[in-house]
Amino acid sequence: MTEVTGKTDPIQSVALSDDGGSVVILDQTQLPNREEYLTLTTAKEMYDAIYYLKVRGAPAIGICAGYCVYCLARQSGSEDYDAFLAAFRRAKDYLNSARPTAVNLSWALNRMEGVVLAQRERPVPAILAALEAECRLIHEEDIAMCAAISRHGLTLLKDGDGVLTHCNAGPLATSRYGTALGPLFLGWEQGLRFRVFADETRPLLQGARLTSYELRRAGIDVTLICDNMASIVMKNGWIQACLVGCDRVAANGDTANKIGTSGVAILAKHYGIPFYVLGPTSTIDLRCPTGDNIEIELRPPEEIREKFYREPMAPSDVKCYNPAFDVTDHRLIAGIVTEGGICRPPYEKSLAALF
Repeated sequence: MTEVTGKTDPIQSVALSDDGGSVVILDQTQLPNREEYLTLTTAKEMYDAIYYLKVRGAPAIGICAGYCVYCLARQSGSEDYDAFLAAFRRAKDYLNSARPTAVNLSWALNRMEGVVLAQRERPVPAILAALEAECRLIHEEDIAMCAAISRHGLTLLKDGDGVLTHCNAGPLATSRYGTALGPLFLGWEQGLRFRVFADETRPLLQGARLTSYELRRAGIDVTLICDNMASIVMKNGWIQACLVGCDRVAANGDTANKIGTSGVAILAKHYGIPFYVLGPTSTIDLRCPTGDNIEIELRPPEEIREKFYREPMAPSDVKCYNPAFDVTDHRLIAGIVTEGGICRPPYEKSLAALF
């Protein structure tokens, strides 16, 4: 177990290998007990890393996707543009099928494809060089984005506040400060002290395994709670704000995030606590009118019945409904914090204004 250091130097969760031929990730499924890095070289390894949440968090998935499709493009071996483009698109479509809800996956892959199309008159080696520059730029932009979101989000908090989080949107899910956790790390560096209550976030426990791990590592006061305890800590007056991330934001401000987020927002509304969503503009999908248009990923039933248990904790043949995300109605959201500033209702106008 990592010792509490009082530092906010986050672990690098995604990187391009030194030789540029593979992607190196911190396997988040092994945390908090083991810090294991994986080297992804084949398309199947890359797909599995995304699908099985070895790399997770919308921005981190986007960063990883950019690096992955670049590495696969290097493997195509074709000097003919049309053949190169066809191979690129096969790799892109395969990676894009790993997880449907997080828009950053398709966003990053489409951005990389745009480079290939824009460079069509150039030789393949020049296209590969442009792809490498673009995937590195996606990562660099994410670091700057996290810093900006953290600054804007910090204006919503004051010293001594109690903050409730759900799932994980820290450095592991992004880069540097993270999104929803970013204001907490930045405020800590500035001498502010918060009391954080982290929902465990069933069924995959990202709050317990990752959020509490990151905050404790930085020395920030964090208390882990079960998901069904959010109401009582709010009723006790211990929460002054809720900060959550997002995987997709519809044009009307509805947001998709880890399952259970909508319930937190409903409770916060009841207790008069502001509920904020923090995420980059790359998660905003203006082509998606409302949350009803967001495809919700369904996960295997084994994650409910037996994952993390020594033996199954439910009948082996019981039916399971295991959505990975839910959609929070825009009317429950006090503000959507992006690198471009804080959007307020009506979101149709404030979100569109960012672009």
